[in-house]
Amino acid sequence: MTELGVVYTDIQRPDADDVAALSHYGSATIHEAMGRIGLMQPYMRPAYDGAKLCGPAVTALLQPGDNWMMHVVAEQLTDGDVVVAACTTNSDAGFFGDLLATSFRARGGVGLVIDGGVRDTADLADMDFPVFAKAIHARGAVKETLGSVNIPVTCAGAVVIPGDVVVGDADGVVVVPRDTVAEVVEASKAREAKEAGVRERLAAGELGLDVYGMREKLAAKGLQYR
Repeated sequence: MTELGVVYTDIQRPDADDVAALSHYGSATIHEAMGRIGLMQPYMRPAYDGAKLCGPAVTALLQPGDNWMMHVVAEQLTDGDVVVAACTTNSDAGFFGDLLATSFRARGGVGLVIDGGVRDTADLADMDFPVFAKAIHARGAVKETLGSVNIPVTCAGAVVIPGDVVVGDADGVVVVPRDTVAEVVEASKAREAKEAGVRERLAAGELGLDVYGMREKLAAKGLQYR
């Protein structure tokens, strides 16, 4: 059963150097390097062009149309944290805008991922405060009902444990379990090195049919050239 009305103040975060190393890789590379897991639903989009983020998750569970816990979660932020906000049920209200972004940044927060709506997007772009959200919606929120902070949440289909690392860019948002960050960095590095070699061969005119060894499998499936 989901805990409501609780704030966990002591969470474990991964090594900061590992998080910094992970930030060099895109969400697609990380997703593939982890074995094609960890992606949030594709409706999660940047609130403005060029938004990118990478950091340990501090989680908030919200009630629909109620952003009280967004103010509560601000107190739990430390340098480099990303707030990951889920909702107890579907809601696209504007939970977050430039004032909360100002508060988050003052506490060390570097971004927000929210399975809900945000507003003041022009101001967020001017601030260069990265936000990934389900919706852009001008409708505001109330402050009436308790949720929780720093409990496991499901955000846009992905389970997020406090301290897991979230990476967001133009391709989407991916979640990296806290205890695997260093391993995923190495796997992402290896994947990018492999892709660099493939890119060189394709640029030289080789076909993917040959680079990826597809011809034999295609023939086995019955493809014929006439």
